[in-house]
Amino acid sequence: MKAFVAGATGQTGRRIVAELVKQDIPVRALVRDLEKAREILPAEAELALGDVLQPESLRAAIGDSTVLISATGAAPSFDPTGPYKVDYEGTKNLIDLAKSSGVQQFVMVSSLCVSRLFHPLNLFWLILVWKKQAEDYLRASGLSYTIVRPGGLKNEDNTDAIVMSSADSLFEGGIPRSKVAQVCVEALREPKARNKTVEIVANPDAVAQPLQALFANVA
Repeated sequence: MKAFVAGATGQTGRRIVAELVKQDIPVRALVRDLEKAREILPAEAELALGDVLQPESLRAAIGDSTVLISATGAAPSFDPTGPYKVDYEGTKNLIDLAKSSGVQQFVMVSSLCVSRLFHPLNLFWLILVWKKQAEDYLRASGLSYTIVRPGGLKNEDNTDAIVMSSADSLFEGGIPRSKVAQVCVEALREPKARNKTVEIVANPDAVAQPLQALFANVA
């Protein structure tokens, strides 16, 4: 297995790269700025220059990767097309790349509440709408996939147990990005994670379970 990570220098993506390195899984990190990436990412990660909005750059960047994790996301800005371009078109480009490259598993980091049109996050240029459209494109692609919908993302880790549920069943709660990274990496090799959409939060009152069991319990 060799993982290709898009959005590798983002707050969640860098933790995914670190988790892959920790688990001795070779990783190619898609980056737009090599100097910035070298400061942020582990030295063990291969850096590949490219942009999700430039499909021709992706074909060269993926190299010999066999699995793909997409942790991309539009940064807050005054550009009303940002979420459409990054969260939908960019993810669509990655899915098309995965199909043409024979990728065995595609893991997409999405968001809780993507099915709720009147969610406050959609005030940011319909970001949840475009994430949902990207999810639908992935499900229809024929690829083996896992869609991970985390709750509110926290940079600080904690000891709270991960709670995992099926699509459109969790509507509040937060989770450390490091735990999102653990779920994404486990989804690459856990058969029970295949072709599932899972929602995750962290709860101090929940009973901790192995990730394999959490995936198995989601229909």
